[in-house]
Amino acid sequence: MEATTLVPTEKQRYQKHLNLPEIGTAGQLKLKNARVLVVGAGGLGCPVLQYLTAAGVGTIGVIDPDVIDLSNLQRQILYNTDEVGKPKAKAAVNHLNRLNPDISFDTYTMALDINNARGIIEAYDIVVDCTDNFKVRYLVNDVCVFLKKPFVYGAIHRFEGQVAVLNAALENGQRGPTYRCLFPEYPNDIEIPNCSVTGVLGVLPGVIGTYQANEVIKLITGIGQSLNEHLLMIDLLAMTQQRIKTKRRADAEELARQGLASGYRSSTVAVGPQKISVQELSDRLALGEEIFLLDVRERPEYDLCHLEGSVLIPVSMIPNNRKRIPTDRPVVIYCHHGIRSANVVNYLYAQEGMTNLYNLDGGIDAWARDIEPEMATY
Repeated sequence: MEATTLVPTEKQRYQKHLNLPEIGTAGQLKLKNARVLVVGAGGLGCPVLQYLTAAGVGTIGVIDPDVIDLSNLQRQILYNTDEVGKPKAKAAVNHLNRLNPDISFDTYTMALDINNARGIIEAYDIVVDCTDNFKVRYLVNDVCVFLKKPFVYGAIHRFEGQVAVLNAALENGQRGPTYRCLFPEYPNDIEIPNCSVTGVLGVLPGVIGTYQANEVIKLITGIGQSLNEHLLMIDLLAMTQQRIKTKRRADAEELARQGLASGYRSSTVAVGPQKISVQELSDRLALGEEIFLLDVRERPEYDLCHLEGSVLIPVSMIPNNRKRIPTDRPVVIYCHHGIRSANVVNYLYAQEGMTNLYNLDGGIDAWARDIEPEMATY
């Protein structure tokens, strides 16, 4: 049943909202009656959940299959050290209940997937995309397009972030652009950033998540100028912002339909190049074998330490530099720990069918530890 009044404690709690003519009692009641699903309770989800709870959004769904890791605490400030190992969704709701006991929470500790997405999403008015998983992000988009639900997109990488309001109703009765209007095709493995490898500034998700929460509140109350039909790009290192005008593609619904029909099968290559240990590489180099050494890290990492004779082509530059990689001799690809390089060898194998590729197991860190202990490490 929809609430029509605010109780005395709510009037006291939301006094500063009630003092704003743009929100007032009518807007606060809209927040109280709203239902919002937050997909992901990590770096972006933490500030989104805190501000929506504090703002008085009546029903909030929290879905995240992960548990809290110590490395999360640098940016996921909703959690404490003694909660490491606990499910994020449950820990989040535990904290949020103490922040505002008047809010109703739905807790989902499973992953959002093709089998449950429609059943979960259709129960909410707005979805907030706080995931770092591209498969889930495209799934959220496609289900929201099918159900005609708006969702607020956020993404972070190193020092940069993006925010957009997607698939929201426009004044002309149409709907705004979708995620596939901005990024039609699912990225290949080499294009998918991983914050565990690339790193992320701890305050960045706080900034982007706060922007997302702001857009949700504006959507619910109908105030201000929405980021609908705009992509906001923020660079905290340069302290710059850029708004890019976007528009809905004519085939937005068809792209979503094709996505749902695909079942979001993984694009990861199942069979591919081999691994090579640092000891085997050392032995083969000592025998004078002609091996092309490809370093796919960033320039500062390469300048700190690298294998003698190696060629630097950072991961992001691989697609445009494939012709520089020989096919007539073994190619050993390495990075810091072997994760980025594994993505590169799988990408090259899938794109070019190259069978002369080897991923250096353990990366240059293992080389420094086992072969060249005097090498600088980081």
